[in-house]
Amino acid sequence: MYEPPLHREEELERQHALIRARPLGLLVSHGPQGLLANAVPFLLDSAASKLGTLIAHLARANPQWRDLAASPEALVVFQGADHYVSPSWYATKQETHKVVPTWNYVMVQARGQARVIEDDAWLERQIAALTDRQEASRPAPWAVGDAPADFVALQRKAIVGIAIEIADIRGKWKTSQNRTAADRAGVAEGLEALGDGEAAAMAAIVRETGRR
Repeated sequence: MYEPPLHREEELERQHALIRARPLGLLVSHGPQGLLANAVPFLLDSAASKLGTLIAHLARANPQWRDLAASPEALVVFQGADHYVSPSWYATKQETHKVVPTWNYVMVQARGQARVIEDDAWLERQIAALTDRQEASRPAPWAVGDAPADFVALQRKAIVGIAIEIADIRGKWKTSQNRTAADRAGVAEGLEALGDGEAAAMAAIVRETGRR
């Protein structure tokens, strides 16, 4: 990933926070068919290794797990908030008109060796933990145990587990750090005026980044 120093985010806690907030990662691997990429929901176990371990499962029908078994090197990309930035929001536009559009975004990329897991007890724990994580905020959370045990056992036979101990993790927060304080304020205000959730999320990041 291209990482200008101004946009580099090296704080592990912030990188992990993005993964937890946006757990649907793009799993990229390479095998006999060439490059493969699939969107997969991940759990992050930050205590399992120095940089954390990513845990997920794939459909047994998905050929990617066989590629990972043969060539375990994997890249997982987690995309955070992003938004188009109009040059009209910059104070500099009024001063010089020497401005161009850009795109703000936050992203984490994690690399490591994937381990393929077919142990039924591990899969049972993984799907329960993944479900509990996503259902936790609901007023009446659904649990895997709410479904018939024989049905769930049959579903587990159709999946394969993946664990990736993170060997390298990179964060990129491209959030108007190269602009003046007045320009950053204009970007945040312009995003907030749009009135949608993704724009508001990016506006908050722009304001927070400017204070660091």
